[in-house]
Amino acid sequence: MKKVVVYEPRPDEMPLFQKFADELGLDIKYVDGVLTPETAAEAKGAEGVTILGNYPVGQDTFKALSEAGVKYIGLRTAGYNNIDREAAKAYGIRFSNVTYSPYCVADFATMLILMCIRKAKQIFYRTNAQDFSLEGIQGREMRNLTVGIIGAGRIGSIVAKNLSGFGCRVIAYDIVERDELRGLLEYVTFDELLAESDVITLHTPLFESTYHMINRKTIAKMKDGACLINCARGAVVDTEALIAGIESGKIGAAGIDVLEGEEDIFHYDRRTDILGHRQLAVLRSFPNVIVTPHTAFYTDQAVSDMVELALRSLVSFIETGESSFEIKN
Repeated sequence: MKKVVVYEPRPDEMPLFQKFADELGLDIKYVDGVLTPETAAEAKGAEGVTILGNYPVGQDTFKALSEAGVKYIGLRTAGYNNIDREAAKAYGIRFSNVTYSPYCVADFATMLILMCIRKAKQIFYRTNAQDFSLEGIQGREMRNLTVGIIGAGRIGSIVAKNLSGFGCRVIAYDIVERDELRGLLEYVTFDELLAESDVITLHTPLFESTYHMINRKTIAKMKDGACLINCARGAVVDTEALIAGIESGKIGAAGIDVLEGEEDIFHYDRRTDILGHRQLAVLRSFPNVIVTPHTAFYTDQAVSDMVELALRSLVSFIETGESSFEIKN
């Protein structure tokens, strides 16, 4: 049987690991902690390991993996910006990511749009305090708005389809324009999207070119009171610029599922801890900002897709030396 090591298995993933281990003929070892230079020794004797995508994997970890005999990493996430690609190349370790149902993030982003424009956070807080007044919670109707999608790929295109039923104008900016989407949305330039959108929703990967693409300069180009939704990657948005935009009123509402510096906070129970993340504390304090802990992806279908494709990718690597999901340097 092919041996692989699973780092950070969540309880919801365990039945899926067992299911696909039987199907693919795998001998799986489970390691509760994240992959680090110290825990890499747990993978000795295995050609492949699978990890989540939140914790950085750098040179020291790749060195330790190489010494343990590991050749392949199968990420159980679509994002791979946590991987030091030069270190992976230097130690001859190849890695892959996964795709998964785009509906999970698209549906969540659509929900956040609706919650923000209808001031759901304020309504919930007031109702819990038995304040049933109307002043200050008047919302807007979707059919009167222009929604701008930055990144109309697998996820962004589903957001456009979701929005089509609301009667709003949908515009998009992307480096690749797809003819099949032109009936759903209108392609515009980046600056046009910033200037014309009442709501901006981000669905772009994190690259050097997209790092802090939402910053003080781009926020200044937005409509006054624009709503910003981020279900992409935290570092696509300059968090300090976002906070300044909210404080000035330039940004009228925000739905944030990902955040710079979220590692070791999101996906953990930190109820009794003092969090050293001032930006998170500030964002949570705003009545017009909804913060969720990187949960847009978290559906039954998406989790199944991630586990299955990560394991299938490792099996393909081990058996053929190739994987269709490989990220190549």
